[in-house]
Amino acid sequence: MKAKTVFAITKKDLLEVKQNKSAWAPMVIVPMIFCIVIPLAFLLLPRLINMAPEEMMPSYQLKGFLANLPASMTAILTGLDEVQSMQVLILGYLFAPMFLIFPLMISTIVASESFAGERERKTIEALLYTPATDAELLVGKVMAALIPSLLVSWGSFLLYTVVLNAAGFSIFNRLWFPVPSWYPLMFWITPAVALLGVAFTVLISSRTPTFMGAYQTSGSLVIIVLGLVAAQATGLLYLSVGISMLVGLFLWLVAGLLTRYAIRIFNRSKLLTEG
Repeated sequence: MKAKTVFAITKKDLLEVKQNKSAWAPMVIVPMIFCIVIPLAFLLLPRLINMAPEEMMPSYQLKGFLANLPASMTAILTGLDEVQSMQVLILGYLFAPMFLIFPLMISTIVASESFAGERERKTIEALLYTPATDAELLVGKVMAALIPSLLVSWGSFLLYTVVLNAAGFSIFNRLWFPVPSWYPLMFWITPAVALLGVAFTVLISSRTPTFMGAYQTSGSLVIIVLGLVAAQATGLLYLSVGISMLVGLFLWLVAGLLTRYAIRIFNRSKLLTEG
């Protein structure tokens, strides 16, 4: 496998995504909402409008949530009032799984554009007739999806950290974010989710003739994120450091199996015929 060939394919796909507004626009808009608008609303509004703690979360629900929260995750709440505790719980813990939308969304957008999008534009034939091997072609396209998904995810994490600490310093009188559970979430689970999104989209794209069709079908993977959000909100599962490592391991295994299957069924002749 030639690294130069893989890089050329990756670069070509990234340039095509850049030219497709419907592909890159969500990569900018969604992180801005998640990293700036939502945290500022939760941090500043309660004090601007004198919101009572019960309006953010009923006391019985807060007490029940705290009663089941692992000790490693409650230490940061020491010395905080009810409003501050709710802000930390919501922005530091309950909101965390929502950040998995970034690698999932971006990897599926780029992967859909790379396969179904090229077939829709009738440009895949020229690419498939190049001297690049099947492995170089597939790895190049997978890298084109993984690189932006990880860069945007980690960049969003950095922006979220800055916003929470800058806007929250006057409230908490300290820099409190990130909490430990975010590190395995961002650097262990996020790459696994991105690879899972790419592998699933490659499988879908080989059978779907349009970019939007492949992207919308791949979007069903968001149920993973919603499941983690619901599990944490109801107390069924808390994404502590240990649990996050286990969840990430499971997602890596699933992503690895899907990727292996995608490699097995990748067939240049079939893509040429369908194109």
